[in-house]
Amino acid sequence: MTAYRFTALATLAMVATLFWTAVLVGRARGRYGVKAPAVSGHEMFERTYRCQMNTLEQMVAMLPALWLMAISVGDLWAGLAGLIWVAGRVLYVTSYVANPEKRGPGFILTLLPFAVAWIASLVAILATFQR
Repeated sequence: MTAYRFTALATLAMVATLFWTAVLVGRARGRYGVKAPAVSGHEMFERTYRCQMNTLEQMVAMLPALWLMAISVGDLWAGLAGLIWVAGRVLYVTSYVANPEKRGPGFILTLLPFAVAWIASLVAILATFQR
């Protein structure tokens, strides 16, 4: 498998990021005494849980955009977009848990690679109809 190795690595990093947020939620459950299946109780647990859910929500949109970008624009560019997305998620999670008002830069660093991947894919795909 060499055709989409950068996108594949970025995808693995994205999945690892989601797993990391799940580990954080598990730790927060223990630390703040929030027993499953509860998803509320202590504010710090709720922040951590919300980060995990937000990461999952973002991945649902990012993964198809990422792979469409790899196919229509190029593997390297898609891989870079995916890794920037991961950096944005890490910044978002660490900022949000510490102080939700500081989540903006991480959110932007997540939104930008998604927007680029989606728009670049759309433009490249639409361009095939012009041929």
